[in-house]
Amino acid sequence: KKEPVPTPKEEPAAAAEEPPAPEHPPAAEQPTAPTDEPAPVPMAEATPAPEEGPPAPPAEPQAPAPEPKPEKPKAEPPSSPLSLAVEEVSENSVTLTWKAPEQTGQSGLDGYVVEICKDGSTDWTVANKEPFLSTRYTIQDLGSGDKIHVRVKAVSASGASVPATLVQPVLIREILQLPRIRMPRHLRQTYVRRVGDAVNMMIPFQGRPQPEVIWTKGDQPLDTSHINIRNTERDTIFYIREAQRSDSGKYELAVRINGAEDKATLDIRVIEPPGPPQNLKLVDVWGFNVALEWTPPVDNGNSEIKGYTVQKSDKKSGKWFTALERCTRTSCTISDLIMGNTYSFRVFAENACGLSEKAAVTSGVAHIKKTKTAYQPEKIPERDMMEPPKFTQPLTDRTTTRGYSTHLFCCVRGFPQPKIIWMKNQMEIREDPKYIAMIEQGVCSLEIRKPSPFDGGIYTCKAVNPLGEASVDCKLDVKGKI
Repeated sequence: KKEPVPTPKEEPAAAAEEPPAPEHPPAAEQPTAPTDEPAPVPMAEATPAPEEGPPAPPAEPQAPAPEPKPEKPKAEPPSSPLSLAVEEVSENSVTLTWKAPEQTGQSGLDGYVVEICKDGSTDWTVANKEPFLSTRYTIQDLGSGDKIHVRVKAVSASGASVPATLVQPVLIREILQLPRIRMPRHLRQTYVRRVGDAVNMMIPFQGRPQPEVIWTKGDQPLDTSHINIRNTERDTIFYIREAQRSDSGKYELAVRINGAEDKATLDIRVIEPPGPPQNLKLVDVWGFNVALEWTPPVDNGNSEIKGYTVQKSDKKSGKWFTALERCTRTSCTISDLIMGNTYSFRVFAENACGLSEKAAVTSGVAHIKKTKTAYQPEKIPERDMMEPPKFTQPLTDRTTTRGYSTHLFCCVRGFPQPKIIWMKNQMEIREDPKYIAMIEQGVCSLEIRKPSPFDGGIYTCKAVNPLGEASVDCKLDVKGKI
């Protein structure tokens, strides 16, 4: 009984030692002091109470003032590091690389923490003593033949991120040659094949020891009953006997050695001819022209529509003729139709595979009506074509060598066609086998066959018609052989 007595005495002593603290609670203790005065007095005491101990009470109420600081928890930790991958593996180490997280938080990034865990265990240990800012790290002193799981966290003042973890454990053994896919140039772009064609591709790679080859499509393994994959030490062969539209898509190839891997994406598109255009209408017919409109086909054959081919057929022959090729719009005007004929029209769609197998045909026909036209010949004013002779190109002096035939040329015009007279030294040259005179299209020529010095002199060409005459001269010099 004595033990409980001192405890209550100690409590009031403690309370007496700290009078300022209970300054606020007196209101709760007021009911214990009804002996002094009724209810109004405690109210009066409550008001002066702060006045009696002004230094202490203000300190207490000010203490909660800094409590708005709970805003700090709102700062979020950084997001996970990106693209964690194995760069290199040796007998007792592994080198990792990654990319910085998308969000580092307001306080910025302090660095990264790398953690490892042996396969089959759940105990994660920190590989680096302090956070570092590099996005590459080598874990040393590992046991050869061990399988380890690896993860990396981004750390800031706001906390640590969700770790980025390698999907597969890393086997610690030496990689003599890192895996690398050598994608052929023609496979770096979209690989296009027609429906029913064979798809046969060989993709070489390198890596030692023998890499593991993994093919997927949309993160799912391939259907080996339809797609054949054959792997060798240096390449992988992808083969489809008859390609279908459903084979289109992006295929992922991964070549992996002990956690180190290289990836490549193969984009395959299997196409076929498009369907026919839709809603072909004969919009208008006027004169020798018709206007057509249509809408694109429902099925483009898994390839962009390059254009449309428009054909016409008249009722008389029943044969189809191409009126327009590679029309890029969904409307056109066909002109130069024959008056009195009745025409039907059809339109094919075209993609990289060719024209659609079927065409859209107009439901109606276009009849090009005959129009009565009166022919009025154009009146051409009469013109006087009569003209006296006139030389447009004169004769030119010439020097020739004895025994070598030579020609003299000049040009003349006039209407009626003038008569041409050739003269030598003012004497008319008549029928002489030594001279051959010709006129063609207004060009006059005189050939002198194997001239001798005697044939030199002044030659004149005279043109005469009913309206007048004209003449031109030239000098011919014949030299002896040297």
